[in-house]
Amino acid sequence: MSQSKDKKRELSSVNLSEVESFLEKVARTPAPRNAGKSGRLIFALDATASRQATWDISMDIQAQMFSESSMIGRLSVQLVYYRGFKEFFAGQFSSDSSYILKDMAGVYCVGGRTQICRVLHHALEQHNKESVDALVLVGDACEENIDLVCDLAGQMGVSNLPAFTFHEGYDADGRQAFAEISRLSGGVFSEFDSSSPEILRRLLAEVAVFAVGGRKE
Repeated sequence: MSQSKDKKRELSSVNLSEVESFLEKVARTPAPRNAGKSGRLIFALDATASRQATWDISMDIQAQMFSESSMIGRLSVQLVYYRGFKEFFAGQFSSDSSYILKDMAGVYCVGGRTQICRVLHHALEQHNKESVDALVLVGDACEENIDLVCDLAGQMGVSNLPAFTFHEGYDADGRQAFAEISRLSGGVFSEFDSSSPEILRRLLAEVAVFAVGGRKE
C-alpha cells in the first residue's frame, strides 16, 4: 500500500474517532444566544486550486446546515471565499439556502495564495457592525504570518466571536494555524477528509445549531 493511501486511511480514522469529541466541545462552548433566536454565521471557504472537491461537497452541505438549525431558530449565513490573485468575495447574509447556493454555483477554484487574515479581519468588521455568532473556516493551508493570524484570532476571542475551523490534508503549518485560530477565538478545531463528506456535513450542521443558540436540553 502506498504511503499516500496509508495517510489517507489514517486521517479518515482520526476523523471518525474525533467526531464525538468535536461535538462535545461544541456543546460545551457557551451558546451566543438563547435557543430559538436568530443566528448569524459566516461560512468562509478556501477556493484556491486544490479545493474544488471540497467546494462541491460544501454546496451539498449547505442545505443540511439550514435544515438542522431551522428546528431551533432562524439562521442567516454569509458566504465568503478567496481565490486567485487577491480575489475575495463576501456575499449578503441570507436565511435562504437557495440564495447561498446561487452564490456558490458556477464558482470554480483558482490557484492563488491563502487570505486567512483577510477572512478574520472581515469577520471582525461584520461582528462590529452587527453581532456574528460564529465563523466557519474550511481549508487546507495557511501561507501567512502565524503571528498576524493569531493576533486577529485573539481579537475575535476578546469580541466573543468563535471560529470553528476545519483543516484538510497534511500541511503542518496549516493545521497549526487553524488550530490556533480556534483556540484563541474560543471555537473548536477539527480535521476532515473530503473522501468522507458525511463527517464534515455532521460537524457543520452542529455548528449551525450552535449559532442559533444550541440544542435545548
